[in-house]
Amino acid sequence: MGTDRDLFALAERVGQKLLAAGQRIVTAESCTGGWLAKALTDVPGASQWFECGFVTYSNAAKIRDVGVSTRTLAEHGAVSEATVREMAAGALRASGADLAVAITGIAGPDGGTPSKPVGTVWFCAAVRRGATTELTPEGELFTGDRALIRRRCVEHALQLILRIDVPVRAAKA
Repeated sequence: MGTDRDLFALAERVGQKLLAAGQRIVTAESCTGGWLAKALTDVPGASQWFECGFVTYSNAAKIRDVGVSTRTLAEHGAVSEATVREMAAGALRASGADLAVAITGIAGPDGGTPSKPVGTVWFCAAVRRGATTELTPEGELFTGDRALIRRRCVEHALQLILRIDVPVRAAKA
């Protein structure tokens, strides 16, 4: 499990990557309640590459703020690949950023079901590639208490950003 120092080091690496590429990031978070945005903005100079963050904890916020469809929520639930994909794509659209990372999950201690136990979390990175958007969804099942699951979510999201290919923005002439 990553410590606060480990999360800061990962966030610093994310910032360096985005700054070097000339890209800006937006977050759309549910179960982490803004912790990913906090980790990113703990890095001095984050205003050069961090656009904004959405905390879409309720289904109403997911619909209103990042455009998740009511049909997706009804058919798949808030904690699903379909929902996290729409959260990431919607955050990208709403913010105008170049890269989005979305997180939705069940941190516990309650709220789990046999098909979606506590610790079920979905992540999605959305990257603008010209006229298209590339989505990279990932599902995980974390163990531990609520605080540990949420911390692992933030760590995983930071590592996801570091793993994906972020295009370098062409320098302006």
